[in-house]
Amino acid sequence: MDSDDDFMSDVTSQLEEDMDFIDTQESDDESLGEDFDADLGASFTDDKDLMNKSRKPYEVDFSVLSPNDIQREQNVQINEVSSILGLPPESAAILLRFGRWNRERIIESYMDHPDKILEEAGLGLNFSESPNTEVVDGFVCDICCEDGDDLETYAMRCGHRFCVDCYRHYLAQKIKEEGEAARIQCPQDQCQQIVDSKSLELLVTKDLKERYHILLTRTYVDDKTDLKWCPAPNCEYAVNCAVKTRELDRIVPTVRCSCTHAFCFGCTLNDHQPTPCAIVKKWVKKCKDDSETANWISANTKECPKCHSTIEKNGGCNHMTCRKCKHEFCWMCMGLWSEHGTSWYNCSRYEEKSGSEARDAQAKSRRSLERYLHYYNRYANHEQSAKLDKDLYLKTEKKMMNLQAQSGMSWIEVQFLDTASRTLQECRQTLKWTYAFAFYLERNNLTEMFEDNQKDLELAVESLSEMFEKPVSELSGLKRDILDKTAYCDRRRCVLLGYTAENLKAGEWSFNVDISMA
Repeated sequence: MDSDDDFMSDVTSQLEEDMDFIDTQESDDESLGEDFDADLGASFTDDKDLMNKSRKPYEVDFSVLSPNDIQREQNVQINEVSSILGLPPESAAILLRFGRWNRERIIESYMDHPDKILEEAGLGLNFSESPNTEVVDGFVCDICCEDGDDLETYAMRCGHRFCVDCYRHYLAQKIKEEGEAARIQCPQDQCQQIVDSKSLELLVTKDLKERYHILLTRTYVDDKTDLKWCPAPNCEYAVNCAVKTRELDRIVPTVRCSCTHAFCFGCTLNDHQPTPCAIVKKWVKKCKDDSETANWISANTKECPKCHSTIEKNGGCNHMTCRKCKHEFCWMCMGLWSEHGTSWYNCSRYEEKSGSEARDAQAKSRRSLERYLHYYNRYANHEQSAKLDKDLYLKTEKKMMNLQAQSGMSWIEVQFLDTASRTLQECRQTLKWTYAFAFYLERNNLTEMFEDNQKDLELAVESLSEMFEKPVSELSGLKRDILDKTAYCDRRRCVLLGYTAENLKAGEWSFNVDISMA
């Protein structure tokens, strides 16, 4: 078991960094209706139907947004609300952030109770003033207690005035140290007035302005339930996907960022098709949990029937004597040793006696452990193989250059190795998660077909992997075989994912755990 524990630690270390699931919140957001003429509406519907037909069962609609796209989206909504409500854009922005960008709800609330919603959002009632600094006679700053006839001061519409230096220091602390932007309040204690963008840009330096707008963009994405940041390191893109939390027991929403990173929109972990998010969470926790160590102890040790001390068998004889309470019992059936008479190793006649319950529990524990290890070892094997395939991929370019030099092929002609390497990694990732899926799967009429598809893909992947690792001198002669096997692996992966996704969406799979994410 030591080797299995090391293997488990190695396999799950990568997943450990991604175990924080991002809580998602359902939204009532609905797009504002737009009037289309009949011809345009019909054309749009036809295009959408065509797109849905071409999409594979395991694929979802999504779009990737750059920072400029995100800023453009914000500006459109801000200008729209500003125009409808007659508010300055900077005030409309504060109102939208207060309402988590739910335009319809904000507009409706404002129309019903304008003063109340403005107060709750941290806005004043006078929007005609342009922010500017002033020198006020006899002014004493409540923060630094400085005074002077030439002391430059600033106050928002709430009227709480402070010297400009203190205001700047306060804003710098909020932006740089606390990472706040959307809800920076007036420095006056208990005042809930929000510092708007015009006031802030009047007071802070250029670098803080840039940081301020970056934080506002992050807040926008975090507030929208249909937007999530790509979790790849240093990636600035966000992904838009309409899949809701309540749908995650029927859909595995895998998306691919413009940086090529594929991840699940539901939990932001790396692509884990065909396994639903709830099962992934349970499986990763199970693999990392010490409960499996306890499971091993349960399968390889027994408790004394009298004092319940844990005992490990250290010899071949089944006659056990507890060192703690000196109770003598049979290791096989857990019954009293004195009842065995001369039939020391024939325990079947004690089936209904005191040791039967302990023996049944022991057998159940062993079966549970064996079943877990069956799926875990295969899951871990593909995890390790994927790492090795990734190492090979990093060396693929060198391999392609060597093949090009030895065979006289062009750079385009040797690209089949790059395609094969990428396909291997994708298939390994899929196969790995099929074993987590299968571990929690209740057997029914569909299970056998799932296992057949799993087996077909596994055999094809191993065959392609074997060809891919051949010496460079043999690869030119294997080009056609590698191309065919790569295409076959890709087809088998699509078949497996499609079959699983269709039945998941239809609710045909039964699991031995609750997979609801609600």
